[in-house]
Amino acid sequence: MNPDTLNDLKKTAFKVREHIIRMSTDGGCFIGASLSCADLIVFLYKEFLNVNKDNLNDPNRDYLFLSKGHDVPALYGTFAEIGFIEKDRLKNHLKTNDFIYWHPNRNIPGIEFHSGSLGHSLGVAIGVAMDCKMKKQTNKIVVILGDGELDEGSIWEAALVAGAKKLDNLIAVVDRNHFQANIATEKLIPLNPIADKFEAFGWKVRSCNGHDFEDMGKAFSDFPIEAGKPSVVIAETRRGKGLPSIEARADRWFVNFTGEEVEMLMKELHGEEEAKLTSETIVAR
Repeated sequence: MNPDTLNDLKKTAFKVREHIIRMSTDGGCFIGASLSCADLIVFLYKEFLNVNKDNLNDPNRDYLFLSKGHDVPALYGTFAEIGFIEKDRLKNHLKTNDFIYWHPNRNIPGIEFHSGSLGHSLGVAIGVAMDCKMKKQTNKIVVILGDGELDEGSIWEAALVAGAKKLDNLIAVVDRNHFQANIATEKLIPLNPIADKFEAFGWKVRSCNGHDFEDMGKAFSDFPIEAGKPSVVIAETRRGKGLPSIEARADRWFVNFTGEEVEMLMKELHGEEEAKLTSETIVAR
């Protein structure tokens, strides 16, 4: 990957993390999962998808569905950085004068589908993929799934249909942060081997480090992985990535920090050691 491109992606992802932290007060947000998929969303919008603020009404553009809708702060933050919405609009998070809240809403430019109830968006994305196929268009249809979301039976019903319909314009991305709500996935209903399950349903599978842009670049370098089959990328991530004091913590699913705590976490993100120690004390409560 070009060094300038890599540096731009890292800077953008850092800005998105700042936005996420700011949205974790005055009502709060699902901070851990949002931080785990921030790099993925930045990469997809800046390097992989043919979609931008000027072609949102173009039927030939690409589509991204955030099925794990509680991660929408990462999507809002990315939209602010790529110009879909004004950055100042993020201050309206959870305010009654806007549509920026805990789950995606189609009144926000770039949001494809209202999501929040898990297990729905893969089926919706399949409908869009089939429509694009019938129209002989070359759109890429991407849907981001949570690993805990894979417990939903509707995911596997949809996966079976996608394989049967040979939807090679469809790409599922699994944010594999190893947590669902307030428990580790493998302690509740073990998911492994995820790759073998998708292969058995007729998909082709790749994996990558969901925090390494060069590794993502390799994983998304060519699609479909195999003609006539839907693709899935299993991205290994870390819940709370960027904030060591809350990384990989089951109890940091949904948070509502005070303004003071947010400032401490912002300093921790910026690598200030004293702030890191303070924030570890704060979030230990």
